[in-house]
Amino acid sequence: MDPISIVAASGLRARMESLDLLANNLANAATSGYKNDHEFYTLFTDESADPGQLQVASTQPFIDRNWTDFSQGLLEPTKNPLDVALSGKGLFTVTGPSGPLYTRNGTFRVSPAGELVTAEGYRLPGDAAGNPITIDPSLPIEVTLDGTVQQAGQPVGQLQIVEFANTATLSKQANNYFRNTAPKNIPQPSLDTEVRQGTIEASNVNPPGSAVHLIGIMRQFEMLQKAITIAGEMNRQAVEQVAKVGG
Repeated sequence: MDPISIVAASGLRARMESLDLLANNLANAATSGYKNDHEFYTLFTDESADPGQLQVASTQPFIDRNWTDFSQGLLEPTKNPLDVALSGKGLFTVTGPSGPLYTRNGTFRVSPAGELVTAEGYRLPGDAAGNPITIDPSLPIEVTLDGTVQQAGQPVGQLQIVEFANTATLSKQANNYFRNTAPKNIPQPSLDTEVRQGTIEASNVNPPGSAVHLIGIMRQFEMLQKAITIAGEMNRQAVEQVAKVGG
């Protein structure tokens, strides 16, 4: 494959990955607490060309990694006492199937066992030891600004709200959860985060901006396709000219 086609094909692959990322963002534009993903590009220089041939090293773009935008979404009132949003950098700690998970989605419910859980049924620890928050379904629930869960004026648990010095170690999991992939990046209590009961945090995806980005990706995709077509036509003509000279 000629250098033009190689570079264009690499660009097409990067654009397809960008399109997948953008499609996932748009699909979650209405998901509570969802955090927007972006791509980080870098360049790869192919220096494997044969020095004896008329070839030069080609530079190819590709996506090195994705990064997540943890900026806060809008807080929308729901008047549901089991809907809880965070104002600040904190994340809810959740007891996942294989260890702690973290999320900004505060759509909670009470399980048949009387425990405060997420929509997926994961328990919310009520203290540092990980004991669940047990709720009396017959009594109203109050959640204070610091995350204390109360019933009849008495505390029944404390939402464990933490933050990380480096959010790059948080890996996205299914259903809008994050897992910490770096044991040395220890979560710390988020003292500046306020808990807002009866509200939910909307996704921080910007649909109009994403639509503009989508148009840009499609235009770049078309340009790269044309580059491959032109390179193929140039190669065809070169072969035909060589055949004529040889004849």
